[in-house]
Amino acid sequence: MLIQESHADVQTSLGHSMRVFVFHPTIPGYPKARFPGVVLFSEIYQVTGPVQRFARQIASHGYIVVAPSSYHEFTGPEPLAYDGPGTDAGNKWKVEKKLEAYDEDAKLSIDHLLSLPTCTGRIGTTGMCLGGHLAFRCALDKRVSAGVCYFATDMHSNTLGAGQKDDSLARAADVKGELVMIFGKKDNHVPPEGRDLIRKTLHEKGVCFSWFEVAHAQHAFIRDELSKGRYDPVIAGVCFQMLLELFERTLKLDLGPPDGTEQKVEDVC
Repeated sequence: MLIQESHADVQTSLGHSMRVFVFHPTIPGYPKARFPGVVLFSEIYQVTGPVQRFARQIASHGYIVVAPSSYHEFTGPEPLAYDGPGTDAGNKWKVEKKLEAYDEDAKLSIDHLLSLPTCTGRIGTTGMCLGGHLAFRCALDKRVSAGVCYFATDMHSNTLGAGQKDDSLARAADVKGELVMIFGKKDNHVPPEGRDLIRKTLHEKGVCFSWFEVAHAQHAFIRDELSKGRYDPVIAGVCFQMLLELFERTLKLDLGPPDGTEQKVEDVC
């Protein structure tokens, strides 16, 4: 599917302008075609080349993708470099930005999608690293039907945002959509005990989710540029198919509301 790229500068309550990059599918001859929307949150480097390519991949399957620039309080919408200074700046701003500002970014991104006449009103979210955590928090919004969180950082330690005391896991029961949580088993940003805590908490809070830990994957294994030898194209492709399965089922199909009955599982071989 063809893609049209643009951006919108959205005003925040703090007076800052947040740039939202828009990746819109288009079908020649069908100007009124409508598509579900997806909010894509980037890693600590803002909307880099790999994040843009990921957005185009999703959009080409028939989703309007918006990618907000997370650090609009501190800098412009340009991506940070994948180097020492860029990493230092991203990590610094990650814990200086207020938690409520992250949440407002998510709300405004959803609002922007819903304002588009070409959006069906069905919303999903995804992201990687910092963006994986932000996608989880985006899914706390009842308007979000599905989320795919790639190696979400700081969830296990509750250290996102200013004060480094977030409530993401504490609020997990607010997630009403379905999630896919993806981690590498060799990800030293989210250690085994951290992944165990996230999985246990989601079970205890009654969240509907799938869980995938890749045996040999490290952090940032889907990043196709300057990943320091960690990029795995085949595994990245497998994970992308999981994203498509979830989004196709929950965002493109009109399933109607659930009837609330619990599926009875028979003890059969």
